[in-house]
Amino acid sequence: MADSFDLVVIGAGPGGYIAAIESAKKGMKTALVEKRELGGTCLNRGCIPTKTIMHSTDLFAEIKACEQLGIHVDAASYNMEEIQERKDEVIKQLRDGIAMLMKKNKIAVYSGTGCITSTNEVTVQGEEQTLLSTDKILIATGSVPAMPPIPGADLPDVVNSDTLLNRKEVYPHLVIIGGGVIGMEFASIYSSLGCQVTVIEALDRILANMDKEIAQNLKMILKKRNVEIHTKAKVEEIAEGADKALLCRYTEKDTLHEVEADGILVAVGRRANTEGLFGEGIEIATDRGRILVNKNYQTNIPNIYAIGDVTGGIQLAHVASAEGINAVAHMVNEKFPINMQAIPGCVYTNPEIATVGLSREEAEADGMTVTTHKYAMSANGKSVLSNQERGFIKVVAEAETGKILGAQMMCARATDMISEFGTAITAGMTLEEMGSVIRPHPTFSEGITEAVNA
Repeated sequence: MADSFDLVVIGAGPGGYIAAIESAKKGMKTALVEKRELGGTCLNRGCIPTKTIMHSTDLFAEIKACEQLGIHVDAASYNMEEIQERKDEVIKQLRDGIAMLMKKNKIAVYSGTGCITSTNEVTVQGEEQTLLSTDKILIATGSVPAMPPIPGADLPDVVNSDTLLNRKEVYPHLVIIGGGVIGMEFASIYSSLGCQVTVIEALDRILANMDKEIAQNLKMILKKRNVEIHTKAKVEEIAEGADKALLCRYTEKDTLHEVEADGILVAVGRRANTEGLFGEGIEIATDRGRILVNKNYQTNIPNIYAIGDVTGGIQLAHVASAEGINAVAHMVNEKFPINMQAIPGCVYTNPEIATVGLSREEAEADGMTVTTHKYAMSANGKSVLSNQERGFIKVVAEAETGKILGAQMMCARATDMISEFGTAITAGMTLEEMGSVIRPHPTFSEGITEAVNA
């Protein structure tokens, strides 16, 4: 006999478990199905472990440079095994917190692989098979690292981000294939530890979907930290070298080059995770693997919804959470509570990078007449006293009205401060209105006042 629910959520990442909590609060009897750990990729193999390791490696790099601040530390060293242990402790603490939330909200959690076997049934294959009967289904199965068809990509020490995040030994020379967010964050981690890093990116710049000035500045900063970046470069093959080394051969400017490395990270993006999701006769519309949904997050089968990475949209944890909340609202015939107009994107390098809304190029491509206001954070008191790297805050606004359209930040605490611009865009605020706010001194946030008044 099947267990009966109003909603079955497949996938317990930040999209799935947040949606489950939201539906339970609205009185829906809810089940959550997860084949691995609560928290999904973000908590266990993505955002949280990456940033936990980065916190340690950034601190190590800061200690090595602290003589400039009058602090002398003898023989500073790191232990990656202990860094990994702390990372695991952080993950466990947060995972236990999610488990408590599931219990508090009376959400039934099933451990196993969820397969949609009819429009109103999900079969969970765990230690034993369980059939769940449900009115609605929400797919939140996320994504997995993509592995391009590079010859030699299956060699030992050619790894994806999942593997590298759990490695207790550091590669003295790491080659990173891919100059996106994942690649740049690992470049920051390894360079902070004093390792040699080589980045090979096929496009004309790193962080290609962000403001061009951000990419240029980050490239210059990383160059000073022993990171070599090659753009417009195509990896041809990976081969075995001498003494367990790897050889990465790539073409740049029509010339074949070769770099020797101890490890190679393939970080060329992620693909939708739909393996084993659909039973026989369940035909969900997809496009190149991603699940297609309408504006209400419904698939071609109206009572089956999908959110987050599996739909191939903006692959960010906070986007999945917002979509989950909105999808549940639609299920109970309520308006969307979350405004999806201004979605922040963050890169946790040093300095941090954060963007929201439109860049100047995007606004002009949409036919808008805009003005750009920029402030160099090298003049910010908090940046100077804390010995920060070069950075800036850039604001894009309508030329005629001053209405804020977007912001790009590259400075300390950018990932925290970007929300102020997200609020401004959502509220339709102008440069003048943002400039009227008193911000404390000395803080990094004073840069926002300077930028909007520039």
